[in-house]
Amino acid sequence: MADRREDLRAADVDRQFVAERLKAALDEGRLSLGEYDDRLKETYAARTYGDLDGILKDLPGFHSAGGSRVEPLEPVADDPDERPDRGERSNPKWLVGIWSAWLVAVSVNVVIWALVSLSSGEAVYFWPMWVAGPWGAVLLASTFSVKVLGNSPDDNRQRRYRDS
Repeated sequence: MADRREDLRAADVDRQFVAERLKAALDEGRLSLGEYDDRLKETYAARTYGDLDGILKDLPGFHSAGGSRVEPLEPVADDPDERPDRGERSNPKWLVGIWSAWLVAVSVNVVIWALVSLSSGEAVYFWPMWVAGPWGAVLLASTFSVKVLGNSPDDNRQRRYRDS
């Protein structure tokens, strides 16, 4: 077994984390498209954490786990009233995506229900509630978990990469 973190084999989830960080750096204007392409190729060819750390070493906000102190980004408070305001942050893309998918699916079902009701001349049983209700309840729980409790899968992925 390798003694140093840099020599340990990286997993696909680690390569995916680095790829997402590179995409963010491209979007921020920190990397040119050519640099992004080259680094992305290196990312998917990387075998160890040392290889992945080298790809991110000159980007701000990244420090290899071996040379940094991992500290929480925000103070953690037990009292919900003392927690930092999360409303200023934008919604995670995946959260917007799942709500958008729900909205499209429910809209299509309601339009189909309305067309059937109009063609029959009377309101038929409102069956779209069986699409909107359970799926919406799951999405509400997910949104509550992210916005109020701060449990984001993105944070867990970043923490897992840095702690390995």
